[in-house]
Amino acid sequence: MAAAGALERSFVELSGAERERPRHFREFTVCGIGTANALAGAVKYSESAGGFYYMESGKLFSVTRNRFIHWKTSGDTLELVEESLDVNLLNNTVRLKFQNCSLLPGGVHISETQNHVIILILTNQTVHRLLLPHPSRMYRSELVIESQMQSIFTDIGKVDFRDPCNSQLIPAVPGLSPNSTTSAAWLSNDGEALFALPSASGGIFVLKLPPYDIPGMVSVVELKQSSVMQRLLIGWMPTAIRGDQGPSDRPFALAVHCVEHDAFIFALCQDHKLRMWSYKDQMCLMAADMLEYVPTFKDLRLAAGTGHKLRLAYSPSMGLYVGVYMHAPKQGQFCIFQLVSTENNRYSLDHISSLFTSQETLIDFAITSTDIWAMWHDAENQTVVKYINYEHNAAGQWNSVFMHSLPEEEIILRDDQDPRIFCRGTERKSDLSWSELKKEVTLAVESELQGSVTEYEFSQEEFRNLQQEFWCKFYACCLQYQEALSHPLALHLNPHTNMVCLLKKGYLSFLVPSSLVDHLYLLPDENLLAEDEAAISDDVDIARDVMCLIKCLRLIGESVTMDMAAVMEMSCYNLQSPEKAAEQILEDLITIDVENVMEDICSKLQEIKNPIQAIGLLVREMDYETEVEMEKGFNPAQPLNIRMNLSQLYGGNTAACIVCRGVCKIASTRFLICRDLLILQHLLMRLGDAVILGAGQLVQDQQDLLHRTTPLLLSYYLIKWGSQCLATDVPVDTLESNLQHLSVLELTDSGAVMANKFVSSPQTIVELFFQEVARKHIISHLFSQPKAPLSQTGLNWPEMITATTNYLLQLLWPSNPGCLFLECLMGNCQYVQLQDYIQLLRPWCQVNVGSCQFMLGRCYLVTGEGQKALDCFRHAASEVGKEEFLDRLIRSEDGEIVSTPKMQYYDKVLRLLDVVGLPELVIQLASSILTEAGGDWKSQATLRTCIFKHHLDLGHNSQAYEALTQIPDSSRQLDCLRQLVVVLCERSQLQDLVEFPYVNLHNEVVAIIESRARAVDLMTHNYYELLYAFHVFRHNYRKAGTVMFEYGMRLGREVRTLRGLEKQGNCYLAAVNCLRLIRPEYAWIVHPASGAVYDRPGASPKRNHDGECTAAPTNRQIEILELGDLEKECSLARIRLTLAQHDPAAVAVAGSSSAEEMVSLLVQAGLFDTAISLCQTFKLPLTPIFEGLAFKCIKLQLGGEAAQAEAWSWLAANQLSSVITTKESRYTPNAHPPRNGLYPPYTYLMHPFSVY
Repeated sequence: MAAAGALERSFVELSGAERERPRHFREFTVCGIGTANALAGAVKYSESAGGFYYMESGKLFSVTRNRFIHWKTSGDTLELVEESLDVNLLNNTVRLKFQNCSLLPGGVHISETQNHVIILILTNQTVHRLLLPHPSRMYRSELVIESQMQSIFTDIGKVDFRDPCNSQLIPAVPGLSPNSTTSAAWLSNDGEALFALPSASGGIFVLKLPPYDIPGMVSVVELKQSSVMQRLLIGWMPTAIRGDQGPSDRPFALAVHCVEHDAFIFALCQDHKLRMWSYKDQMCLMAADMLEYVPTFKDLRLAAGTGHKLRLAYSPSMGLYVGVYMHAPKQGQFCIFQLVSTENNRYSLDHISSLFTSQETLIDFAITSTDIWAMWHDAENQTVVKYINYEHNAAGQWNSVFMHSLPEEEIILRDDQDPRIFCRGTERKSDLSWSELKKEVTLAVESELQGSVTEYEFSQEEFRNLQQEFWCKFYACCLQYQEALSHPLALHLNPHTNMVCLLKKGYLSFLVPSSLVDHLYLLPDENLLAEDEAAISDDVDIARDVMCLIKCLRLIGESVTMDMAAVMEMSCYNLQSPEKAAEQILEDLITIDVENVMEDICSKLQEIKNPIQAIGLLVREMDYETEVEMEKGFNPAQPLNIRMNLSQLYGGNTAACIVCRGVCKIASTRFLICRDLLILQHLLMRLGDAVILGAGQLVQDQQDLLHRTTPLLLSYYLIKWGSQCLATDVPVDTLESNLQHLSVLELTDSGAVMANKFVSSPQTIVELFFQEVARKHIISHLFSQPKAPLSQTGLNWPEMITATTNYLLQLLWPSNPGCLFLECLMGNCQYVQLQDYIQLLRPWCQVNVGSCQFMLGRCYLVTGEGQKALDCFRHAASEVGKEEFLDRLIRSEDGEIVSTPKMQYYDKVLRLLDVVGLPELVIQLASSILTEAGGDWKSQATLRTCIFKHHLDLGHNSQAYEALTQIPDSSRQLDCLRQLVVVLCERSQLQDLVEFPYVNLHNEVVAIIESRARAVDLMTHNYYELLYAFHVFRHNYRKAGTVMFEYGMRLGREVRTLRGLEKQGNCYLAAVNCLRLIRPEYAWIVHPASGAVYDRPGASPKRNHDGECTAAPTNRQIEILELGDLEKECSLARIRLTLAQHDPAAVAVAGSSSAEEMVSLLVQAGLFDTAISLCQTFKLPLTPIFEGLAFKCIKLQLGGEAAQAEAWSWLAANQLSSVITTKESRYTPNAHPPRNGLYPPYTYLMHPFSVY
């Protein structure tokens, strides 16, 4: 795609400062030995900053990939920060405070060895060495697969800052320059730490600390000039006697280049000479006068070169490069040299290039083997960064860097706007959430306002003016704060990755390449070169037309006021026509055109030979629409370790912020280009075809271009909106609940709905999308290409950030296939943002219409607007089979075959509504799509089953029964019928269950209830009673009697309690009553043989004591029970209950005992009357009764008083009145009564049965 191409003629600064969470520094105090008596703050140095890159930071398979350290000094404080673009480093910030010392500007030097990272620090009184573990030793594996890692600063608290081996006082050596601010430090091959400081005599003092693990003494060496007499003359003779009126040769800029077993120390001195010293030989190997390379140096000869700067760059293939900046009033010159070795261990400088600049104050510069990067402060105190290739730039034209601009100093408020306006995405966040921060700020400003009010009454207009005044003051304070934080301190350039960073007082910013279109639009006319025109097209005429077109667009952009710009912004946000807004802006431009800008634009338009072609080319350059969807996942052909390592590339929060800032910058710039292009096209239409377009051009061509430009503008507006819209922090339990709801959609293969834990810093929704979903897609796509950088040894930052940004734009582009962005928002519970996004997208984008409708329906479900959700789901159904997201949605993982894709879609929607808990909507949707199922009986069965289920859940029993009767699938119908019976029984809604007609389902209902009755516990469920009521309601009394008889039999066998016996008697009585309601010839029931009752469905097979299954009986004996039989059973049940009430211990055996067994039990219990009644009912012999009675009489006669007292309990249970009225047992009236008024018990039993 043409828009993906980048022209590295300019770079753009990307700053995340506005939303950067303040760093939490761990603070440590360093007490230098011998500095206690020093005056704190006696020496004031300017703030400084610097950076360090790991040697393998550009290697793809390195632990230190994309990892670097930057630092800042201010007074006695040093702040160190370790950054990574791939992982989030923990404990990566530290603040060191040096007591009674001031850090030298640039006095921090960082080196690395195989096992350690060594930080060398110089203050005005001390030197320090910090020994920290190397990342490769902290993390043994070469695979970086975690999203978080410990920083090298994690254990810095264990460092002994007072260890004399690593901290020393700078000795008071005579000749040491007291006010010098330059320094250098390095590590020798033997592990010694060396610190270089300038001496007042022009030499260099070098302080050496022994290796950290080898005891040794601290030593100081002075590198002096070769001529002792010259040194003495300079050191002791007055200037007037020497006749030398120039500045001294004291170094004010030092740099070190380490070679094998030696170190070259470069010193740029006040006499404008560059000297190179060998530390090993302690002699000056080279001295070069820099003024020889300055065209006019007379004025500089007598001035001290205090503004000069020195930088080194080493290339393994090209050698050492030396960059010198020569400062002169109102101008400056960069001189680039290459160090050349000559005979006798002497060296010289090979002059490569001299480059001039007119900027006033150089802050910092850096060089590579091909480029110079420089940063200035201009006369308006604005930061200016430029770069140039000094080898292939004969014209000396510097390339621009478009700097991040601070917000406007003034805000124009309309009458309908509240002064308390907060713009999300442009604030520097604190530890508070957005809502908390907004509340705190509002409270503070309003309190300040109320404190200044002296009058109690004033008009509404006066209050608004006062309110606006205080909010403007607050806004001004915010601007001052941001301006202070944006003060530049240094450049940080990594030659291994070509990444350039700007180190500012409050934050870090990154430079990324600008695309061709943006470069041409942002660059002023005077900086455009012929190579810019050649990059547009090989056709000279087309290239010239595009250049003229962009110049016209720039003129329009410069003329558009803030109010006009707001008109276009509001029209996009309010879903109004951008074309009408462009017309209105054009009218306003023509009306207020005082400087005749429109005439200039018209004259430039006359120079365009083919404006339609030029506009079409520009539109194509900015269009990211593609027909091919990006690959998903890494190439399985790649080795596992490569895939795992690539999985964390650019996985850190910092990288996400940079990439998404780049997307936001491109979208913002392209939005302005499209806006100006719309205005220009309306101007072309106003001027007419004959004037501008020439022969052969049609109005239709213009209209087509106009209709292509409008979606382009809206696309970039939507991406810009998403890049500024903050994501909502969602609790983990809400994320899990949402994921559970979405699991029924089975979309986890895309990875977009897999919500991860939310990062702590504030995110935009585009950053969230990049981190959670897009990054892995982009990286896998990049490294699966034929020209993938896997074969390269290093990562090139400009290429990687450009490709990543462009691919992210493709994924975000509204008219491209795929909905990963929307899926990500849905999976991470960003439903408010998702709803706003779709509302902005819907009126004009005709791609993924169904997918957007579906996700909008999901938003409505979350917000509780179920009816709206249902409408959206219905509208989305028409696009099934046409869109990628909906195709994945209907893809079934369980292999279930559904007739049509649309029915599959409806099935997913119904399941979603079900899991969310909206049965009314399920019924409504299922009922509405019954007609679409047509003759598909499987779909019909599924839908009607769904309707039945949810009607039943809602308690709509009648509707549930009606739906059940219409299910065409008999097996499903039977399942639903079973569910209906169980649920209504559990709810005790038995009347509904009994009274339903059950047309053609009568036998099935009976079978289900019988099955349930025989499968569940008898005392907790009343299925037998339900079945009894079911048959009675239908006047089927024989069936009712059969049910109650079976119920009673099971109660006797399984429920051996008093309550069970009571229920058994009632059951038999009910059975008797049922048979009495039938004509005598039909008053009978079938009683299966003993044991058949237990053969119920679901029962485990019966086994013997050996564990083997017993053989089922081959035939059953059928027994017919008539009314008399049931009456006998009823009588037996009553007798069992009587026995159980008299003797609770007999409950366990009474329930299933036969009549013969019951006679014995009754005799044992002393219930002789009951036993006789039982014998008479069942026509049993009375012999056991008489035998039992005789036994008791004998026992009483032989027993004592205790036995007689016990007899009264069972004797009382018999009918005593009938006993004592017999004449045989009647005593004479004259007989004397016994003691206690009672005769012996056996006297009552002499003739007890005479009554019978």
